[in-house]
Amino acid sequence: MAFQLHPQLAADTVKLGDFPLCSVLLAKDALYPWCILVPRRDEIREIHRLSEADQQQLLKESSLLAATMEQLFSAEKMNIAALGNMVPQLHLHHVARFSNDLAWPSPIWGRFAAQAYSEAALAERVSQLKQTLNEYFVA
Repeated sequence: MAFQLHPQLAADTVKLGDFPLCSVLLAKDALYPWCILVPRRDEIREIHRLSEADQQQLLKESSLLAATMEQLFSAEKMNIAALGNMVPQLHLHHVARFSNDLAWPSPIWGRFAAQAYSEAALAERVSQLKQTLNEYFVA
């Protein structure tokens, strides 16, 4: 069975590219710089259920994405979480946080309704991230 992205993740994100293990997605919420990593492995809900090699690769890819976002957006704090309560497919949220963002210092989950990007702002954010991450994407 070929890997398929969960329909909710597909609806709520824009795909930026693929790292060796994970698809890299941008959440369609303009309130926060917010990316999501999804390991391209079927039927995996938990990190500990990945092979040891995949766990190590996930950590590498998560660290790369977090460092890139921290630098690109001058984040004060990177929030990284694997919740999965609403979407069972394993995915890791990477959210750049700032002391002046709407939810600070609380978690972002359920605090405010997502704010859609304008077409121009979404295109700019996608371009910015793709240009920065492109060298790490696999064909």
